[in-house]
Amino acid sequence: MNSESRGDGKLRIALVGCGTVGSGVIRILRESTRLLELRTGRTFELRYVVVRDRSKQRPVSLEGCQVITDVDPILRDSEIDVVIQVMGGIEPARTRMLQFLAAGKDIITANKALLHAHGQELFEAASRADKTICFEAAVAGGIPIIATVTQSLAANRILSIEAILNGTSNFILSRMLDCGQTYEEVLREAQDRGYAEADPAMDVDGTDAAQKLAILTQLAFGTRVQLTDIVRQGIQNLELQDLEVAAELGYRIKLLATSKLAKKKLEISVQPTLVRSDRAIAQTNGADNIVAIEGDAAGLLRLSGAGAGQMPTASAVVADLIDYASGRAAITFKSLLRMQSLEQVPLLPQEELSRRYYLRMTVADRPHVLADIADILGRHEISISSVRQDETPEDEGEEAVARLVIMTHRTTEGRLRAADQELSSLSSLKGSCIRLPVSD
Repeated sequence: MNSESRGDGKLRIALVGCGTVGSGVIRILRESTRLLELRTGRTFELRYVVVRDRSKQRPVSLEGCQVITDVDPILRDSEIDVVIQVMGGIEPARTRMLQFLAAGKDIITANKALLHAHGQELFEAASRADKTICFEAAVAGGIPIIATVTQSLAANRILSIEAILNGTSNFILSRMLDCGQTYEEVLREAQDRGYAEADPAMDVDGTDAAQKLAILTQLAFGTRVQLTDIVRQGIQNLELQDLEVAAELGYRIKLLATSKLAKKKLEISVQPTLVRSDRAIAQTNGADNIVAIEGDAAGLLRLSGAGAGQMPTASAVVADLIDYASGRAAITFKSLLRMQSLEQVPLLPQEELSRRYYLRMTVADRPHVLADIADILGRHEISISSVRQDETPEDEGEEAVARLVIMTHRTTEGRLRAADQELSSLSSLKGSCIRLPVSD
């Protein structure tokens, strides 16, 4: 029995996780009580808060809540309407969510890794239990992209999504260029500011953005995507010179997440990409995110703002809570479940992705090197648009080297991968070749 059927108008809530985001949720519930009541016509009671350590000092008061370390009291309490689950990771988050659904609780979550890995299973469990899962905060922090796709653009066929979905990577790339700093220097700064974890791997290798893009792709196109389906490349091998050369050519390098229709198939990738400097995505700097989404009727829409952080993410969680309290969330979730029956748009094979490319390599500065590289590219039908060569300081007794930057005409991912194998076997190549797509 939910609060509406009880007739008291009160919404009884359990919060699982009281870290950064959970504390932000409590803060909004405490400070905006009257506003929330006016928006929903209901009162909110935060009855339980699940924590790992009850003795830990927290930045918000938990007075009036039952502070517990396991979820059993929530499962037994038939009056709890909705569980806000802001714990990270896959387990025990998955098991707990299934338990809550089986116990008749609706769910609000910010866990994008869990939804990417087990979203289908969780949605089916919610459908069987006639319950709702809300997940606005799982994709772009405070940017209301889930509501935009599922509600505001419901009359549209989505044609394309281009986005920056990871604030850590965007901060690093922006700061490197603007301050002339190396990747390692800016990563340390991002960690000091709390933008990057002690282990930043999932942010900088593209995994975080790819998980979010997979969720958006399923919502927008009805196609379920695995990480292995996505052409994925991180920013960790980029050098300051790459960003500076790109800027001289009129581009900014961004970790661009793209999902778009091409020849009735879906192109999907997450890669550092050269984006024209005058485009809105190129001008989105710092830890901000942006999502540019095109519908067949509405045209191109852009939403930008804080994609992470305590209060932006907490804002999205509470927005879901308001939608849930007003009844909109249940309607939207049922519609989302019906959309899963759409015929899936097939994925374009990775090898057939067609773009222009930026290639950067360090080579021995001796005759015939450029000719050897051009020969390999030519045999793989990769046409060169421009070549730039920068000499590097010579060390006495060591062979001189030069940095080459090659811009190609449009070609395919498959041709470049095949050429990579041959280029890597050249004795003149020092280190690996950096290859980035270009988005005009």
